[in-house]
Amino acid sequence: MLASTTVSAFFPARSSSSSVVSAKASLKAVTDGPENLDVRSNVAKPMSSSGTMEVKAQAQALPKVNGTKIGLKIDAQKIEEDAPSASRTFYNQLPDWSFLFAAITTIFLAAEKQFTLIDWKPRRPDMLGDAFDLGKIMQDGLVFRQNFSVRSYEIGADGTASIETLMNHLQETALNHVRSAGLLGDGFGSTPQMSKRNLIWVVTKMQVLVEQYPSWEDVVEVDTWVAPSGKHGMRRDWHVHDYQTGQTVLRATSVWVMMNKQTRRLSKLPEEVREEIGSYFVDRDPVINEDGRKLPKLEDNTADYVCRGLTPRWGDLDINQHVNNVKYIGWILESVPASILESHELAGMTLEYRRECGRDSMLQSLSAVSDKSPDGSPEAGIECQHLLRMECGAEIVRCQTDWRPKRSTQGL
Repeated sequence: MLASTTVSAFFPARSSSSSVVSAKASLKAVTDGPENLDVRSNVAKPMSSSGTMEVKAQAQALPKVNGTKIGLKIDAQKIEEDAPSASRTFYNQLPDWSFLFAAITTIFLAAEKQFTLIDWKPRRPDMLGDAFDLGKIMQDGLVFRQNFSVRSYEIGADGTASIETLMNHLQETALNHVRSAGLLGDGFGSTPQMSKRNLIWVVTKMQVLVEQYPSWEDVVEVDTWVAPSGKHGMRRDWHVHDYQTGQTVLRATSVWVMMNKQTRRLSKLPEEVREEIGSYFVDRDPVINEDGRKLPKLEDNTADYVCRGLTPRWGDLDINQHVNNVKYIGWILESVPASILESHELAGMTLEYRRECGRDSMLQSLSAVSDKSPDGSPEAGIECQHLLRMECGAEIVRCQTDWRPKRSTQGL
């Protein structure tokens, strides 16, 4: 009997409308009695032919406690609403998972839409690979090549890559060249023999000619190689092309010498180091003819513009504990008037590095401007002389820059 009652309670069979009426009548009989009833016992009878379970309630008036009747009120309407539906079956009692499937479907559809909106396929097949490319050795192991895609954070107000971006590409290829050749020691760009002697490379002179500036998402191809320079120096050249068109973007040449990392003094090129790097020297002329003109020294009375209060930050130092060479270029351009920056673009520059500066140095940037055209024609270029110095007057970098009108100002 108990098993029958339990099964009937959880899995009731289909009942007719008369069963519902009978249940309502029973409830009415209970509720029509005294206001307060005590349900003493419920006796479950076997299921009738109609498939319902009949429950007989024996009730009597409750005793008084302290003169007050206590009991349980039965809300007939609530019980009637809680009564199982006549059409409810075993399968209907299973959880309704349709809302969960609908939610999952909605999520997948939304994700699919987002992936559709995002174009994961690169516009050029080289863009995705270059993001992880460290370059390769070419031409019998003497030339190193690496591609760079211009990022959105590397462009300036005119929509093209800044000169600092291009200079960083040059520095990156130089270091990766040393690493790919297996000559990278413990230092930053130092060979194993240089690391043993606490020697590092420092640049003394650099010439740069910019033919055009790449735009966002353009890919540039940088080739670099090294050659001897005098008895104790090394020359490094770069040739930057547009990956798609092959047109020249930039050409640069530089001279490097040894410096002791601890004493911060220049050093001769040891024979052991020469043997390490000698086999990688290329016998070719510089990519730019050397500018033999002596750069003049600017003074306060000869400078047209002076920017003071420049201080190196911790992030401006490299692993060799001196200011990154590219940072000097940014400080030099700080004293260039905005009128030139808005109407002209940097076409070339020559830098002479005279000393390094530390983190606590206070710097000044001086510039003198002169038009190349005697009549001041707007189509003519502009030449500037620059000096980056400490507040005490010690020279850090002398520089000369050449500027040409931007293409937009020429109607191109």
